[in-house]
Amino acid sequence: MHFKIFVGERSCYDEGKRTAETLTMDYHRGAGVEVRIARIFNTYGPRMCLDDGRVVSNFVAQAIRKQPLTVYGDGKQTRSFQYVSDLVNGLTALMDGEHIGPFNLGNPGEFTMLELAQVVKETIDSSATIEYKPNTADDPHMRKPDISKAKELLNWEPKIPLSEGLPLMVNDFRNRILNENEGKGMK
Repeated sequence: MHFKIFVGERSCYDEGKRTAETLTMDYHRGAGVEVRIARIFNTYGPRMCLDDGRVVSNFVAQAIRKQPLTVYGDGKQTRSFQYVSDLVNGLTALMDGEHIGPFNLGNPGEFTMLELAQVVKETIDSSATIEYKPNTADDPHMRKPDISKAKELLNWEPKIPLSEGLPLMVNDFRNRILNENEGKGMK
C-alpha cells in the first residue's frame, strides 16, 4: 500500500475535511441532530481578504499591485471557480432541503492556472507578467466538482460564469487597494 497522500504538505487540509464530515455524521446518528454537509469548492467574489492565499484573490491583488502573477508548478493543474452568490444559493437550497448530503457545491467549468492568469491579465493589466515557482508534490492536478447530485436533489447549479463574476471582484479589490495605498501616502 502507498500512503504518500496522507503525509504531503496539504494532507492535513484534506484529512481535516474528511474528519469533519465523519464527526458531523456521527453527531447526526448519535444525537439525532439534523445536519447538512456541503463540500465547497473554490469560491471568489467581492469582499474577500486581499491576501487570503487563494489563487483568484492572489492573482487579482498581484495584477492590481503591478506584481507578477505567481503560478506554482507548470500551471497546467486545473481548478473550478464559483462566484459567491452561487455558493450562497447552493447553501440555502441545501439548508432548506431534506437531504443531508454530502453535496458538492462548485462550478464544474475548469480552468488551468495559466488560463486563469491570462483571464486576470486581460481583465486588469495585459502587461502583467507571470512568475513560476515550485509546486508542492501533493497538489492535486485537477479539482472539478461533480454537481449532478446537487442538480438533481437541490435543483441547484451555478449561474455566474467567471467572465461575469471576476470584474465585480476586480472593482472591489481595486477600490480597496487604492484606499490601502492612499492610507500609506501612495498614489
